[in-house]
Amino acid sequence: MQILRPQLTLVEQVYDAILSQIESGRYGGDARLVQEEVAETLGVSRQPVRQALLLLRNEGVLTTAPGRGLMVMPLEAAKVRHLYEIRASLDALASRKAAERASARARKEGAAFIERGRIAVQANAIHDMIAADMAFHHFLYEISGNPLIAETAAPHWSYLRCVMRAVLLSASTPPEIWNQHEAILQAVARGDAADAERLAREHIEDAAVGVLRNMDEAKKKQETARSAA
Repeated sequence: MQILRPQLTLVEQVYDAILSQIESGRYGGDARLVQEEVAETLGVSRQPVRQALLLLRNEGVLTTAPGRGLMVMPLEAAKVRHLYEIRASLDALASRKAAERASARARKEGAAFIERGRIAVQANAIHDMIAADMAFHHFLYEISGNPLIAETAAPHWSYLRCVMRAVLLSASTPPEIWNQHEAILQAVARGDAADAERLAREHIEDAAVGVLRNMDEAKKKQETARSAA
């Protein structure tokens, strides 16, 4: 049975638990999320499951499955590209402002975020890697001093968690991600706003290139498999 996080509301716990299952690969491909089955798995009533599933569907993470229930929305290259264009601007701005306003805090607190990410990579734990990645970027949003950055990014993070799973499935990607994070943090910590902005933008742009390449390769493999069948 999935362990829920008591500090969240029940709907938030169910929402997070379903996203975690998507990250783990349990709900992927043609797998269906049926309200009653999810409720039984999580040990909760159907009402919070219904609300969580509706939220995820509205955010574009889930779509209606043929017949009954919902399924994970296949990633769309155009949406991923557009989303990462927005992220590149937001993260570049956050990193610049963090360097200008909170270099001391970055020096004091930043190393813990890098360590958390590297531990997750060593354990090859996809969910922990995604959680650590989100924590790092939200730290930069927070210390930027501009609360609208996090508010603007917030509606897209659920979909991004699904995209990040696709990025992290590449064996060579996770260590490089945290090398880039560390470089961004170092620029912020020394107060180099221009370098922090540049590195953050390049980091997101590199991630976009990687995930779009992986998506294209996966699509070609599927087409080859269908042709051979």
